[in-house]
Amino acid sequence: MATFKTLEDIIVWQKARVFHLELKNEIKILIQAKNFELKEQLKASSGSVMDNIAEGFGRMGNIEFKNFLTISNGSLQESISQLYRLFDYDYITNERLDYLKNLANEISRLLRSLIESLQASEIKGIKFK
Repeated sequence: MATFKTLEDIIVWQKARVFHLELKNEIKILIQAKNFELKEQLKASSGSVMDNIAEGFGRMGNIEFKNFLTISNGSLQESISQLYRLFDYDYITNERLDYLKNLANEISRLLRSLIESLQASEIKGIKFK
């Protein structure tokens, strides 16, 4: 397993950041539509994906990192549910929904892969050295 030196080394965090940034247009649409509740939920859940990866990494132990990665995946699934709400309310097209879901599904696969890698690792984390 690769050892991460910085948060920015973690590919799944990079992808989660891109996912969050990809939602800027949708957030603007929700502001214009005055759907502030959905806007806040979408901002919070998509931001939580990258933030939980960061917090787990910052804990410097594999057990905590894995836990925060599962929380991150939960936030990602919440974001996907909110994307369906955007589609159902005619804020986005089916093509845009598919694009964003594909990006989210790629992040979910990377999260699961990293969790499995941490589970298989003999290394417990920096704080255990």
